Amino acid sequence: MGRSTETFSKKEREKKKLKKQQDKKERSVDRKTNAVKGQSLDQMMAYVDANGNITSVPQEPGNRKKVLAQDIQIGTPKQEEVEVEIIRKGTVTFFNESKGFGFIKDMQTQESIFVHINAVTFAIKENDKVTFEVEPGQKGPVAVKVAKAN
Repeated sequence: MGRSTETFSKKEREKKKLKKQQDKKERSVDRKTNAVKGQSLDQMMAYVDANGNITSVPQEPGNRKKVLAQDIQIGTPKQEEVEVEIIRKGTVTFFNESKGFGFIKDMQTQESIFVHINAVTFAIKENDKVTFEVEPGQKGPVAVKVAKAN
């Protein structure tokens, strides 16, 4: 006699597949029988109280705040212009000529500020005394208009 072409694992997979189908049908029937239909508009309505919480009870008319349409901001507000500081003085602590960037240590704040080769008007080296302005960059303050100090 020949062996059956169905292996044990095939039988198990078929059993699992049938079980999943039956469970799915049971859940579908359960949803249909327990579905709440025909709710009125008042039952579906939600209200927001003075604290911003969602409730099913409308707020009292005396507690309502008047909001003008022009006071509502949609989107992000425009960024205020940052004041450009007066020319600062500092010392070049690190500069990599092959990569074209480095850092300047500010004399006043002792802050390390990034500088790119495009912001420099002369050949820059480490320990050079420089003057510069600071602008906000993507990752922090960036030195611009870098020149040799007198």
